[in-house]
Amino acid sequence: MNFFDAWCVLKKINTIPMSKRIVIAGISSLMISLNAFAADPDISKLPPAAKQTGMTYDKDIKPLFEKSCLKCHGPEKPKSKYRVDSREAAIKGGSSDEAAVIPGKSEKSPLVLYVADLVEEMEMPPKDKRDQYPPLKPEQIGLIRAWIDQGAK
Repeated sequence: MNFFDAWCVLKKINTIPMSKRIVIAGISSLMISLNAFAADPDISKLPPAAKQTGMTYDKDIKPLFEKSCLKCHGPEKPKSKYRVDSREAAIKGGSSDEAAVIPGKSEKSPLVLYVADLVEEMEMPPKDKRDQYPPLKPEQIGLIRAWIDQGAK
């Protein structure tokens, strides 16, 4: 559902009687709760973490993000309010208010799961934009994993 669809739904809610709105809210809450119990991503499909040690954001990760991610996740109008132009912003996450990086746990970090295409509808870059923005290579994802597993410093 995109913003326009959500706006149209919200606009029509005022025409629905209160008793039906309560039922709709209950069903929506149930669906959100069930989504929380959806199958976890298959982390066996993740590329392995790189063997490189002593990784830092500035030295190893920022150059990778500058080549591949800043056009959409830079300081000016970042998509989903998610920025990768600083270590702190990359870890913090965006509009979901969920941390994008969990230091020490790359296999649980949404950033890794998204760039590895393990979360449907959250693939990064989006599948329909890959002619403009090629996806990260497995080796690059491995570097991000190693950085996160080493504490995301």
